[in-house]
Amino acid sequence: MKTIVIVGGSKGIGNAILNSLVNTHKIINISRTSPELSHPNLVHYNCDILKDELPNIESLDGLVYCPGSINLKPISRLSLDDFKDDFEINVLGAVKSIQKYLDLLKKAEKPSIILFSTVAAKLGMPFHASIATAKSGIEGLVKSLGAELAPTIRINAIAPTVTDTELASKLLRNDKMIENITERHPLKKFLNPNEVAAMAEFLLSDKAASISGQTFEMDCGIVTFKI
Repeated sequence: MKTIVIVGGSKGIGNAILNSLVNTHKIINISRTSPELSHPNLVHYNCDILKDELPNIESLDGLVYCPGSINLKPISRLSLDDFKDDFEINVLGAVKSIQKYLDLLKKAEKPSIILFSTVAAKLGMPFHASIATAKSGIEGLVKSLGAELAPTIRINAIAPTVTDTELASKLLRNDKMIENITERHPLKKFLNPNEVAAMAEFLLSDKAASISGQTFEMDCGIVTFKI
């Protein structure tokens, strides 16, 4: 049974990934709060990724880093600290996790890393300057490490559009906003976290053995179909 470390698996997309994998994998979840799920394959460590030392573990086959932010403000209202905070949680937390577990990943058979970007890194969107800057850093990190860690470790990113999670609740807080977001996407929908979890499960699996250094846009057509 493969062991997967999920950083940020107690909520949102991370929790959907945890639930999709826990019956077939040993899951080590690292987050500030524990998941509601209790399962014999699940181990949880309470940890603030930015403040605490990451736990020592014996082995792992995959690493999924899920923490992120949606900090939407006009550039005139974004402080330098906003940019620093978004970069820290989205990029430096991922780097910290990779560096901590890199030696263990190198010892695994066909190990894989998954990070998260956003469609805003490709699609110019008002008020997304800080988060798009941070997530563009994630995409650069994935490309660089895809080359550096090959052929031993694969690394990829998923770039979702709006996903129905607690983090995005302000964007989906009433029927009018839901309608506007739905209509803006050519596929007339936004994402369910289980859809993103299915992509993560694929990228962690041997079915994706020839894929590394890539960012996969789960965009409901908003980037791909320029209409």
